[in-house]
Amino acid sequence: MQRWRGLEEIPQDWGRSVVTIGSYDGVHRGHQLIIGRAVERARELGVSAVVVTFDPHPSEVVRPGSHPPLLAPHHRRAELMAELGVDAVLVLPFTAEFSKLSPADFIVKVLVDKLHARVVVEGPNFRFGHRAAGTVDYLTELGGTYDYEVEVVDLYVTGEAGGGQPFSSTLTRRLVAEGDVAGAAEILGRPHRVEGVVVRGAQRGRELGYPTANVETLPHTAIPADGVYAGWLTADGERMPAAISVGTNPQFDGTERTVEAYAIDRVGLDLYGLHVAVDFLAYVRGQRKFASIEALLEAIGDDVKRCRDLTGGYDAAP
Repeated sequence: MQRWRGLEEIPQDWGRSVVTIGSYDGVHRGHQLIIGRAVERARELGVSAVVVTFDPHPSEVVRPGSHPPLLAPHHRRAELMAELGVDAVLVLPFTAEFSKLSPADFIVKVLVDKLHARVVVEGPNFRFGHRAAGTVDYLTELGGTYDYEVEVVDLYVTGEAGGGQPFSSTLTRRLVAEGDVAGAAEILGRPHRVEGVVVRGAQRGRELGYPTANVETLPHTAIPADGVYAGWLTADGERMPAAISVGTNPQFDGTERTVEAYAIDRVGLDLYGLHVAVDFLAYVRGQRKFASIEALLEAIGDDVKRCRDLTGGYDAAP
C-alpha cells in the first residue's frame, strides 16, 4: 500500500480511483463498511482505492486545544486500512490555510486534479470544506461536472456497547475513558490498542517480582480509565499475555499517570527503547492503595492469575 503525506507526493501519473474521505480514527466497524465498499467498487472498476485523511485532527486547528483523544495513530490506521484492501492512504496536513479551502476548491484540487476520482464513497453525514459547508448533496451535484459518482453508505452499526448507541469514534472514546474496553472492542472489532516506547520508570515492579514495561504513550492517545486490565503486550513482533496497570501508582503516592504492562510468566525481557503495543481485553479491577506491601503483592498475584485466565482462552491474533 502506498502512503502519501500531502498532495505533492501523489504520483503524477496516478490514474482513476475510488476515494473515501474522513478522519477514520479507530477504523471502527462503521468505518470498515465505508472503506470496504470503496475497495469493492475499486475492484469492480479495475482502479485503485484511496483513503484521504487529515493530520492533525481538524478540530485542533479550528478550535485549538480541542484535539480529541486518538483511538489509533496514523500508522496504525494505515495498517488497518491496508488489511481492508486499500491501495493508498493520503494524509493531508490540516492547516489554518487548508481549513479555508471552499468545498468546490477541495473537490477540484484533491478529488479531480490529483486523485482523478471515478467514485467517491461516503457516509450520509459527511461534511467538508471551509466551515464544513460541503455536503454529500453538493458533492453529488459537482460529480456531473467533474465526471465522478457518489455512493452513500449507511455506517450506523449498533450492538450492546454504549447501551445500543450507534457505533462511532466518539462513543468508543467515551467507553475507553470509562474503562469499558470490552465495549470499545465490540465497536472496533478488535481490542483497543495503546502504543509507545518503553522507558525507565521507578522500577518498583521489578523490585516486587513483577517487572513491567513502562510505556511512554504517543501524544493525544486515548488511555483507559485507571485500573488493572487483562490484555497483550506486543514487542519486537511477539505478542505476550499481559497484566496491565493504568494510573498514578497510589501505593507509592505517585502523581504521574502511566501505562505499565507485565508480560505474564516471561523472565529476563529487556524492552527498554522498543516501540511496543498494548492491547486491552478486559477490565479487572480499579486502582487502589493497599494497607501493606504484602496485601499489594497478594492482589497483584490475584490480578496476574485472572489476566492469565482471561487471555488464555481468547483469540490473540493481532
